[in-house]
Amino acid sequence: MDLRGKVAIVTGAGRGLGWAIAERLARDGANVVIAEIDRLSGEEKVRVLQKMGREALAILTDVTNWSDVERMVRQTLSTFQKIDILINNAGILGPYHPVPEYPEETWDRVIAVNLKGTFLCCKGVLPFMKEQRSGKIVNMSSVAGKEGNANMAAYAAAKAAIIGLTKTLGKEMAPFNVHVNCVSPALIETDMAKEMTPEQRTLLTSKIPMGRLGQPEEVAAVVKFLVSDEASFVTGQCYDISGGRSVY
Repeated sequence: MDLRGKVAIVTGAGRGLGWAIAERLARDGANVVIAEIDRLSGEEKVRVLQKMGREALAILTDVTNWSDVERMVRQTLSTFQKIDILINNAGILGPYHPVPEYPEETWDRVIAVNLKGTFLCCKGVLPFMKEQRSGKIVNMSSVAGKEGNANMAAYAAAKAAIIGLTKTLGKEMAPFNVHVNCVSPALIETDMAKEMTPEQRTLLTSKIPMGRLGQPEEVAAVVKFLVSDEASFVTGQCYDISGGRSVY
């Protein structure tokens, strides 16, 4: 229960990795804000967390919209008076096309949700973390951002940019005791993985030396470490959770 009394915002926590992370943080004592574009899913997950004895709040949030992000921050502060943790998990894969066939409007949407959403949420919470001189942010990158995946250019580009953004923020915020890190999972057993074609899923699994997909709980465990006091000298880093796939 080393996160008891902490307040965590987890974007896209209505399912998949976001929910696994929210549940893990709550299990370790945190009160959780589920910032989710799917209202029903967010409210359902709040009820689960409340049954665990945690305070929880669902806020309807489109992370690509600055007004939504500002409202998310205001509502969190109004309810809990502080923000200790931000997990930027909201993301989409987008379709599978080689670059010459990739639709411009789809490219813009994938970049907006994955990269702009991460930027806006950081922009929204950092002034308050800086003022309170404490805070932990974990951004969700991907092994695709390090190695690239064929026919997934927008997703890979966004996830690579998140690593750069994380390292920049780590340096900017270090003097204020605000730690900013990211995690880089390989293919994880979530609804997002199920959206892939069987061929894409088989190909990506074959690249993992452990020979299996990761589990959401395995990602949540690393995220939990990064937001805990155990990671007190870690910032600006990208932690791989790839079953041995990543080579740097």
